[in-house]
Amino acid sequence: MTPIELVNLAIAAREHAYVPYSGFGVGAALLTKGGKVYQGCNIENAAYGPTNCAERTAFFTAVYEGERDFEAIAVVGGKMGQPISELCAPCGVCRQVIREFCNDDFKIYLSKGDNTFEEISLTHLLPFSFSKADLDK
Repeated sequence: MTPIELVNLAIAAREHAYVPYSGFGVGAALLTKGGKVYQGCNIENAAYGPTNCAERTAFFTAVYEGERDFEAIAVVGGKMGQPISELCAPCGVCRQVIREFCNDDFKIYLSKGDNTFEEISLTHLLPFSFSKADLDK
């Protein structure tokens, strides 16, 4: 699976976003080390707190199905009904969820939806992170 293929799956996942309040749709495509892809979209809630991000939707579905080894995730976002034109990085909560399951070299692909992407590592996205290894200290 190429990064652009993964980005395109994230773009497709964004079309399923439920965003009646913000109108800001996010799509994610999570690649396992075994080559399987789990897609996710953001799902808003009138109470805001129960809203779930696209990245967490993808991770939680994968974990539910028994996956624990992940290679990369592609994330795209923007106002629904408009072309994706800016990079959309995972929020702080999603960064911590990614850290729970992934190593420093986990790849995050961010795209403006124009067949280009930026690749960043989890270490770059979440420096000085807290993980289960810290619990053993």
